[in-house]
Formats: sequence, C-alpha cells, structure tokens
Amino acid sequence: MNKENENFEMLAKTMYGFESILADEVKELGGTEIRPGNRAVRFQGSLEVLYRMNYYSRLSLKIIKPLAEFNAKDEQDLYDKTMGIDWSKIMSVNQTFVIDSTVHSPHFKHSHYVALKVKDAIADRFRKELGRRPNVDPKNPHIKVNVHISNNRVSLSLDSSGASLHKRGYRKGHGMASLNEVLAAGLIVLSGWDRKMPLIDPMCGSGTIIIEAALMANDIPPGSFYREYLFHNWSNFDSELYKKVISEKKKDTSRDIQIIGSDSSTEQIRVARLNIRNAGLSDLISLRQKEFSKLLPPSPEGIIIMNPPYGERIKHDNLVELYKEIGNQLKTEYKGYKAYVLSAKPEALKFIGLHPSAKYILYNGEYKSLFQEYELYEGSRKIRRDKD
Repeated sequence: MNKENENFEMLAKTMYGFESILADEVKELGGTEIRPGNRAVRFQGSLEVLYRMNYYSRLSLKIIKPLAEFNAKDEQDLYDKTMGIDWSKIMSVNQTFVIDSTVHSPHFKHSHYVALKVKDAIADRFRKELGRRPNVDPKNPHIKVNVHISNNRVSLSLDSSGASLHKRGYRKGHGMASLNEVLAAGLIVLSGWDRKMPLIDPMCGSGTIIIEAALMANDIPPGSFYREYLFHNWSNFDSELYKKVISEKKKDTSRDIQIIGSDSSTEQIRVARLNIRNAGLSDLISLRQKEFSKLLPPSPEGIIIMNPPYGERIKHDNLVELYKEIGNQLKTEYKGYKAYVLSAKPEALKFIGLHPSAKYILYNGEYKSLFQEYELYEGSRKIRRDKD
C-alpha cells in the first residue's frame, strides 16, 4: 500500500459524455497526469487525493486503485499470477473480501469462473503463508477486488468507494423515473450554470436536479451525507488525513440563489419535498405544484434544466403534444433564459420547435439520450456546436 505522500495511479469511473468535465474536476481536486478515457478518467494522486475524490467528486461513480496488470493465456495462468501477488500487503487474513469481474475475451468466457479463480488464488496465498484464509462476504466485504480482462490482458484493482458514489444518501423517496445523482450533477455542469442566476426544473419529479444544484451552489460536498468508504478498511487508512480532507471546505449556505422545482403531480412534489428535507436544503429550494404551461419565470434571465417524459420509463398519451407545449412555453415566457432538455426520444425533441445551440450525447440508464441547449430569444439560430 502507498504512503500518505506517495503518488499512484487511480481511475475515476463516470457516465458516458462526462469524461471531459470529470477531468476538469479531477484537476480541481488535486489529480495530475490526467487522461480521459471511455467513461473514466485516469490520473495520478496521493492518498489525500483519493480521499478527496471520494468525498468531493460530484461526477464520479467509483474511484479505483489499480494493483497489477499482466497477460494471462488461461485460467491456470490467471490463478498463478494472481497468487504471485503479496496480498498480505493489501489486506489482513481477518478481513472479508469479494471479487467483481468483467470479462471481454475469447480466452475467458465466464466472468463468474474468473472471479472464482481469483478468489481461490488470494485465499490459497494466505493459506500457504499463514495456514488459514480470509472469508468471502459478497454483501458487506472489507475489501473489494475488481478484475477486468480484455482479450488476454488482466487488470486487478481495488475499489476504494464501495457503494456507487451517485448514492449520496439523501434520497429516501423515488419518482417514477428518478435521475441518477451523477447524471443530474453532470447536466448542471454541462449547462455552464454560474451558481448565481436562477435555476429551474419545471418537471422536477423526485427533485434530483434541484438538490444537486443546491449542493453545488452552497459548496456542500456530496460525501457530507454519512457513508462508509471501502478505503476505511485499507491497511494504510489514515484517519487524521481523512479528517483533514473532509474539513477543507465548510458548508456555505449563505448564498441567495433562486432554485425552483415544479411538477404537476402531487405525489412527485411530496417525494421531492421529502428528499429536499433529508438533504437539509428546505430553506434553499422552492417547490411548486404547477403545470409548466402555468409556471412563470422569476427573473429576466436564468437556466432551465428538465428531463420530460419520453415514453419509456414514463408513459405519456401524447408525447408530441407535450413537447410542443414545452416549446411554446419556452418561446413565449422564457426569453432571456437558456433551456436544457434531456430526452431519449430525438424525434420528440424536434417538436419543441427551436434550433438547439448545443447537443450532447449521454445515457440515462440504458437509454441513449440527447441533452440539448436552447438559447431563448426572438428568432432562431443555426446549431452552433455539436458535442458527442
């Protein structure tokens, strides 16, 4: 295991389309030698940076610490090379562990069998050295080892986070199609919101976008809601360094920013209010039960971010009519604003009747989606830029 000030490689996993904005966040949180990849960003950093990434990152799903890379031609080769690692430097025989495997290879066809071989190698290494082996706990392990095999290249790594970092801990109620918290945070970052002008989600559902906006605007770390990280179980865990990291930024709830959520559903507003209260943000977010067609802007300028129904997770009788209504309300009432609409139905977005000034391809769960920007003013403008 690395010492406090030693740099080592890490991998921050994220959602498709967020790689560049996550790279910016990694730099802000102290990472160096940053290399964006596919749904991930590799970088160098110390234990302090690893702690900071887990606690402060709004755009990461997991922070992974690579352990070893090697080629393996078959399961026996995988077993032998895994057993060759000194696992006593990584975990104690008294700790529980679990193996998570991802396999893309003609040589290793069953990810479950790969996980079993790696598990056996670790257990047998301890048995050989100490005469006993650590136990496996698939639900609440002390140590989680990730195995990734591409063709014959094997990567072993440690999961420092545990539960996905999108699970902030404030959400107690779910809407019919609740957004992943990392997805919501990424939408806000992509919008370029300056954390000063009003932000409105007129179809707020369970409130994820407006909650993430309030956390950002008031510098409340996503990790400030109590949770355990797997790095707490590592042999080199430094509790004083961790305390230093989480005390770096104090909550700033003094900013006077209008963050407004609205929804036509009584039940959705109830769920959003519950989540907002659990996040401690009741004084920072305004909720309104209203159809978007009746919601008027609170100021001449602002940002709208919405995830309207698109006929997959939520059924709607007439998507065309819904998206026409969205376009009409934006054009007539929200001149001076920028609007951002996320939808997995590109054909529905056409009925908004506005030319997008930017496009981003994202994924909402398994659904490939478009996140489109509209500059609202008199007339129209051709597409300024496309982002894939």
